Amino acid sequence: MVNIGIVGYGNLARGVECAIRQNPDMNLCAVFTRRDPACVKILTPDVPVLPLAETANWKEKIDVMILCGGSATDLPRMTPILAKDFNVIDSFDNHANIPAHYASVDAAASESGHIAFISVGWDPGLFSVNRLYAAAILPEGKDYTFWGRGVSQGHSDAVRRLPGVIDCRQYTIPVPEALNRVRCGENPELTAREKHTRYCCVVAEDGADRCCIEQSIKTMPNYFEPYDTTVEFITMEEMKRDHSGLPHGGSVIRSGVTGWNGENKQTIEYKLTLDSNPQFTSSVLVAMARAAMKMKARGYTGCKTIFDVSPADLSLMSREEMLAHML
Repeated sequence: MVNIGIVGYGNLARGVECAIRQNPDMNLCAVFTRRDPACVKILTPDVPVLPLAETANWKEKIDVMILCGGSATDLPRMTPILAKDFNVIDSFDNHANIPAHYASVDAAASESGHIAFISVGWDPGLFSVNRLYAAAILPEGKDYTFWGRGVSQGHSDAVRRLPGVIDCRQYTIPVPEALNRVRCGENPELTAREKHTRYCCVVAEDGADRCCIEQSIKTMPNYFEPYDTTVEFITMEEMKRDHSGLPHGGSVIRSGVTGWNGENKQTIEYKLTLDSNPQFTSSVLVAMARAAMKMKARGYTGCKTIFDVSPADLSLMSREEMLAHML
């Protein structure tokens, strides 16, 4: 059994808890929180919810600590600290800052003799390894990543912070024409605006200036300004009825050529369609906990990513079962 601890208890952590229940070699030992533990109700009976400050008392009881904090401020501080006492896994998803995060975590985990996996999920994560496979197989080609249709939690939160906004769901939507051109092997040069549109469902306060809110959204640098954005104002009842889920997904496509003169077009596509973004991400985290323990048993330490994992290490199957049923 792999004994798991969870740090944090939001959407991602609840997904981890559910995923542990689906994996017979996993056991949830404890949940750690910065909130008052008495206010945190988890699904698994007889598992303690404890203050985050008590993690050090569990060093001998937990094999892998799965960290479910945010990438903006939580994980850059939390992952290297906890890697001093535990084997850890996080879902750090700020692509531009991954090298710096890797260096910080690697220093802590290498010194303590633990193994630490960062940026586990589907992008970064499964999409990353598929981009790498495809680029190795089709060296003459181009990569394209399309996200959605799905809820962007970061963009939704950015809108919720605007004055006069009560709630928001922001959907990222691939532009069909761009997707078709890539799938046809045209290898087009595409801007952000040409690849995706954004659709915002907004619940506004009574009396709020809706025109001002819409303009603030559409001109928000980095988040919405580079895209064609539609803003629709809805009621809270409509939000709860029609937009309570967190679906997402997307496609990684490599379009390339083979042959002596590049005469044959070849396309590789990997696609995800997810009813729940956090629950799928958490399922990847739990599978990686299994791989972490297998690699640790072989003497690996320091920071690792999905690029370092053998597919066999992710699986509960024996090698004989894999050869018989998967190869």
